[in-house]
Amino acid sequence: MGKGYFVHPTAVVDDPAEIGEGTQVWHFSHVMSGARIGRNCIIGQNVFVSRGAILGDNIKVQNNVSIYDGVVLEDDVFCGPSMVFTNVFNPRSFISRKKEFRQTLVKRGATIGANATIVCGNTIGQYAFIGASSVVTKDVPDYALVYGNPGRVKDWVCQCGVEIAFRSGKSVCKACGKRYKKDRAGVKLV
Repeated sequence: MGKGYFVHPTAVVDDPAEIGEGTQVWHFSHVMSGARIGRNCIIGQNVFVSRGAILGDNIKVQNNVSIYDGVVLEDDVFCGPSMVFTNVFNPRSFISRKKEFRQTLVKRGATIGANATIVCGNTIGQYAFIGASSVVTKDVPDYALVYGNPGRVKDWVCQCGVEIAFRSGKSVCKACGKRYKKDRAGVKLV
C-alpha cells in the first residue's frame, strides 16, 4: 500500500501502469504496463486490464472481467461479474487485426450487468443500465434501460438506478426526487 493503492500479493501489475490513490487490485488480477486506472477503484478477482484500457475514478469491476485495448470507462462505472468487452469486430485466429481495434466508451455512472457482452465500437450512455446477460450491438442512449439479445431500450432509469416513467415528457424519480425531461434528443436531468 506504500504507493497509495493496494495490490493483492497474487495480482500482477506491470510497470509502468498508472493506478490512482485508494484503488484496490484483488486476487489473480493482471494490470498491463500502459493501463490507466483512476482513484478509488475496485478491481475484483481475476480481472485483466490491457495496456490501452483507460478507467476513470470510482469504478467497480467485478470478478472475471477483461478490459481490452480501446475500452474507456468514465467515472463511476460498474462492470458486473463475468461481463465481456470485445475489441475486434470480426476476429480470426489466423489474421492479426490489432490495427482494427474499435473503441468502446462507457460513459459516467453506467452499469453493465453480470454476463452482459458489449460488442466493440459502441458507446454506452451516461447512467445507462445494461441488464444481465444482454448483448449490446449498438450505441445506448443516456439513462436507457437495455436488456435482451440483441439489447434493446426497454425503459429509462434515474441516476440512482430506479426505473422512471414519463408523462408528457416529464418524470420525477420516486426514490430520490430527481427530475427528468424526455424529447427526441433523449432523456436529460433538469
